[in-house]
Formats: sequence, C-alpha cells, structure tokens
Amino acid sequence: MSDPIHDAHRDVTRRHFLRQCPLGLGALSLASLLDESVLGGATSGPDRNPFAPRPPHFPARAKNVIYLHMAGSPTQLDLFDDKPKLRQLSGQRCPDSLLEGKKFAFIRGVPKMLGSPYGFRRHGESGQVISELLPNLASVSDDIAVIRSMHTDQFNHAPAQMLLFTGSPRFGRPSMGSWVTYGLGTENQDLPGFVVLVSSDKAPSSGKSVWGSGFLPSVYQGVQCRSQGDPVLYLSDPSGMDRKVRRRSLDALRDLNSMQLPLGDPETETRIAQYELAFRMQMSVPEAMDISRESPAMHELYGSDPGKSSFANNCLLARRLVERGVRFVQLFDWGWDHHGSSKNEDINHHLPAKCRQVDRPMAALVKDLKARGLLDETLIVWGGEFGRTPMQENRNKAGFVGRDHHPYCFTMWMAGGGVRSGYSHGKTDDIGYYVAEDPVPVHDLQATILHLLGFDHERLTYRFQGREFRLTDVFGSVVPGLIV
Repeated sequence: MSDPIHDAHRDVTRRHFLRQCPLGLGALSLASLLDESVLGGATSGPDRNPFAPRPPHFPARAKNVIYLHMAGSPTQLDLFDDKPKLRQLSGQRCPDSLLEGKKFAFIRGVPKMLGSPYGFRRHGESGQVISELLPNLASVSDDIAVIRSMHTDQFNHAPAQMLLFTGSPRFGRPSMGSWVTYGLGTENQDLPGFVVLVSSDKAPSSGKSVWGSGFLPSVYQGVQCRSQGDPVLYLSDPSGMDRKVRRRSLDALRDLNSMQLPLGDPETETRIAQYELAFRMQMSVPEAMDISRESPAMHELYGSDPGKSSFANNCLLARRLVERGVRFVQLFDWGWDHHGSSKNEDINHHLPAKCRQVDRPMAALVKDLKARGLLDETLIVWGGEFGRTPMQENRNKAGFVGRDHHPYCFTMWMAGGGVRSGYSHGKTDDIGYYVAEDPVPVHDLQATILHLLGFDHERLTYRFQGREFRLTDVFGSVVPGLIV
C-alpha cells in the first residue's frame, strides 16, 4: 500500500521547493496581516481598498476625532487645577518628601514652591474651574469634560509623546490615528483618512513617529497638510505632465504593482492605494484646505486669517476636514514648554500669549461643530504629554518663572462624541503633586477614545513578529465616568 505522506515528499523536488514555497509563505504572511476579523471582511487583491469604511465592534458614539495636542505640555496649575494651598506655600523651600527618590528633567537641589499668579473661577451651570487665561474656553465649559487626574510614567517630551500617541515610549509602534483609520477606514475616498496639521513652526519632540504607521501598512500613516502654500508637498503633477498623462502613468504603475501582489508584500497594496489617493487628492485637497471660502463671520469666530499659518487656521481646517469625512485630524501646537529659562519660556510673559493663540479657536471649534450638528459625532481631545511641577524650576537666575516636567498628574479635556459634558473627572492633592481621586493613566485614555469610536481596545489588534499588538499594549481600561 502506498504511503501518501512519503509519496508527497517524493513529489516535492528542490526546484519545486525554491519556486513555490516563497509564494506560499508570502501568501500566508499576507493573510495574517490582513486578518478579515480585524479588517471587517476586507479581501486582498488589486481591487481591495484599504480606505474603505469598516464597521467597529459595536455601535459608536463618535465617527471622527480632532486631537489638539499642545506640544511641550501646558501647566495645569495655571490653567485648570486651582490650588489655594500652593499659593500659601509659594516662595517656601520644597519639602524633602517631594524630592526624595524622584527624577526631574531639570530641577536640581531644593527648589521653591510656586503658586499660580493667575485667578480662577467657576463657569457655567457645571461650575467648571478654569483660569482667567482661557475666557473663551470658559464660555463652553458646559460642553466639555475636564480630566484633572491624568498621569504618565514618562517625564521627557519624546518618550511621553510616543507613549501618549502610540502606547509605547519607544519608536516603532503605530500612532493612534493610524490605528483608528486601520480599524474604521474613512468616509471620503478623495481625502486622506488621517490628516496632521502643525502650528508654531516646530514639529513635536518625537518627530513624525507620533503620526507614523509603525508596523501597520504605511497607507495608514498621517498625511501632513499645510495651511500656507501648497497643502501637501509634491502633490502637484511634475512640470510638463498634464492630468491625462498622469492618469496613464498611474495606470501603468498599477498594472506593474498588481503583478507583484502574489509575492505577498502588503506594501504593494499600499503603493497602489497611495498613488490612486494622491491622484484624487490633487482635486479634493485644495478645495478642502481653502479656508478663504469661509464667511467673514466664521473667520471672526475662529480668529483665522487665510494664507497664514496658525493654530486658528488649523482649527477651522479641522472642522472642514471632519465635515468632509476625514476620520482623524491631529493638530500639534508647539510652545508650551514653560521652564522659565528665558522670556519665551516664562509663565508670566509667554504663557498668556500662548493662551491667546489657542483659547479663541478651540472654543470656536466646539461652538461651530455644535451649531452644525457635528459635535455629537466628533470627539475633541485637548492636552499635553505630561504636567508641570508645583515647584519653580531653579536652573535659571535671570528672574524668569517656570515649572519643570511633571508626570504624576496633569489635565486634559474632551468634548463631543459621547463624552459627558460639563463633567469634572478626578482630583489632585492640595498642592497638585499627586492624583488624589480617580487616576487616569495614558492607556486608559486610549482605551476610552477607542471605546467611543466603537472599539474594544483589546480586540483591535495587528499581528506582528508573532504577537498580537494593540494601541493600549497590555494595559488600559475604559473610564466609564467620561461617557454619557
């Protein structure tokens, strides 16, 4: 009787192995990368659209996200977390108990306690406590939820930003926006699903990793757009090439790339999708990014100025983008690293100026989305990567006032998209050094954002190097108090 196992072995020649096995292994690899249970049943092939809308795990409260990141980290003690006790201690030597065993970025020796020079009062029916530096945000206090009990385990900018946006303080993980567009796709096939806007002429300390796709297919990385000049660099046709020639060139590239698909490299699909999206973006992006089409009243509301580069322009652009179905819009505004080492890092001189730049447009964004009926389905998130110390940073002798990095507590706020409005979550101690009630670690914030988008954060995964990865790593719990 013949042995089918040995018969099969005899049929596999060396030539057969070298010719067929790479294709078979590649197909297996591609199948695992494009797991249908995660991608909502999407199939592989030249006609598969990685941007196609996909359903979440359960009905979502939010469809889109606008994330306003204040790079450098605002001082919560001067904006949201009023501490009368700290004012009483201001100028006194910091107790040894607050310094022993602690690591600070720049504080050396024994610093002095620093109370806020700014006034606070309650606003709206909710009684939200907000600084005098943010009068416009105070006008929408009943529409936001303030989280005063955030904390992190990173005290330097780059690793803290990466932890916040990728779930890990080390390079190589996908960003939050990439996870969201990977899981949900996008509703507008002529615009990127994930758009990044940068103001104050400086990128975050962690660079483009905070909108990178990591080990996800690169089609899901953020597309950086500009509010001044060409909206996207290198998007225009090369000199001497009209749109018809461009179309024929892309068709030829598509045919060549499609021939490579059986080799199992997911980046081949990425190239096909990106070439096609770029061609469509040539028409759609200039229209979407042209804020001169907005009314004078709208520019007055935001404080925007067409043709300029500013946080106000970017907030107005964010509304225009989510209005057109862009899934995730990420705004970065540098200049919040108030160490007190110079006038441009001084709490007395520079902090009020930064607040004036963002206060009006971010309040306008809440009002505008609400007026258009978009706030209920658009989640707004605001904050930095960590907080600032209740002690004055003591490395500078020029008389400027500032605070060092502080991972043990900081403040963020959220609005829309299923968030409980007019709500205050968590508390810190009498001097704003530690979280005293309802702590929210970074991974809990990520889990909550994904929950509002309809995802179980433990199920939104991607297999890489033999392991299932997720945004929240191996941590995270949804914060139920933040959700309506």
